[in-house]
Amino acid sequence: METPYAPGSLVVLIGSPGAGKSTYARRHFPTGRLCLDDFREMATDEAADQSATPTAAQIQNLLLDARLARGLTTVVDSTNVLPHVRAGLLARARYYQRPAVAVLFELPLADCLARNNARARQVPQNVVRELHQMTPTAEQLAAEGFASIRTIGLCEPARR
Repeated sequence: METPYAPGSLVVLIGSPGAGKSTYARRHFPTGRLCLDDFREMATDEAADQSATPTAAQIQNLLLDARLARGLTTVVDSTNVLPHVRAGLLARARYYQRPAVAVLFELPLADCLARNNARARQVPQNVVRELHQMTPTAEQLAAEGFASIRTIGLCEPARR
């Protein structure tokens, strides 16, 4: 499947739970999707077990390094709303001399909450609200050093 991203790119999905990041990743990237939820589930049999996040992050970073070293396009499918998380991803992309692309999911909070409520595994509403509020702007992402930023809104194919 063709994507609008240069081969070997690090594609960082950014947005609150319920924004459509995983749906977008599955549709556009049949391989190379790294998802903390999946790694938490592998470690504990429960994707929502936040106590497994350090282990999941280690697994993600190991696979991320392996893929970037080989020049393979890699998608980081998690909220990525925290600046220090994005800084670490950008540092890895720079180390391997790969372009870092941000895909920013800018959906209204009400839509994210509605999508979250329709899921089998729901994130607590207060967490969705907090992470939605922490979502950076495209301008912030550009200042951080992303090579390009794509914004996904309600009319984009991320919609379920």
